[in-house]
Amino acid sequence: MRHRKTGVILGRQRAPRRALFRQLAISLIDNGRITTTTAKAKALRPFIERLITRARGTKSLAGQRQLLKVLDNHQAVTKLIKTIAPQYAKRSGGYTRIIKLGRHRGDSSPVALIELIKES
Repeated sequence: MRHRKTGVILGRQRAPRRALFRQLAISLIDNGRITTTTAKAKALRPFIERLITRARGTKSLAGQRQLLKVLDNHQAVTKLIKTIAPQYAKRSGGYTRIIKLGRHRGDSSPVALIELIKES
């Protein structure tokens, strides 16, 4: 039974789903925006926002290691801590934006653009 179980499964087992989220998050951190299906974008949003919130409060090596445990990519963690997290120092959440693009893929699945909001 699925009582009180949250999260989107996306038709995958646990390990492939974690790998999918990890790679989507790394791509989003590197590029600032990615195009993916609407379901994946909606599932990625809480994942990446938790990472950014954790990076905002990271001042120690232990915090960096927590992020590395999730992302497993030194360059992405460094960029997240040094460039992305300071942009959102005064913001209390809502670091991403999802823009629906319609149905553009070969299987006619809805496509969306997920991007990091630029803080001025």
